[in-house]
Amino acid sequence: MKNIDKLVKNIIDELTKQKKTISFAESCTGGRIAAEFTAISGASNVLNGSCITYSNKIKHQWLGVSQEVLENFGAVSEECVSQMLEGIQKMAKSNYAIAVSGIAGPTGGTEEKPVGTVYIGIITPYGKEIFHCIFNGSRENIQELSTLFAIKKLAKSLNFKEISKFP
Repeated sequence: MKNIDKLVKNIIDELTKQKKTISFAESCTGGRIAAEFTAISGASNVLNGSCITYSNKIKHQWLGVSQEVLENFGAVSEECVSQMLEGIQKMAKSNYAIAVSGIAGPTGGTEEKPVGTVYIGIITPYGKEIFHCIFNGSRENIQELSTLFAIKKLAKSLNFKEISKFP
């Protein structure tokens, strides 16, 4: 069992114990977070659903991201991820949610938002937090780092102490 599998299993066990649910809205990670959860037996106890909202049109239609946010800040922004979180949580009626939007590359970066720019948000029953990350490496590496970062932040929100054991 990979380290990330152990961390995800611990999250699933904790959410099951608390009778809480989770949902995901993913863009640049393309469903990798959901895949990490569904690879673990017991995920059906806590995972309400997941959306891969790659295009701005779908972010708007499915999650309710406003056209104003998309036009003024772009899909790769704190404002967009905030609305993605609220949209997926409302749609899936979950207690927890993760949303991710970024530029995995190798194309698509700008001087203002270079390749590797990723916004990762977590909403819990206790609040919302959005992180602005800059990851380096290949497209796959950026996707993997974004996935791991999101899962570790979720574990931290659940007050897991052993997070440092995971890469």
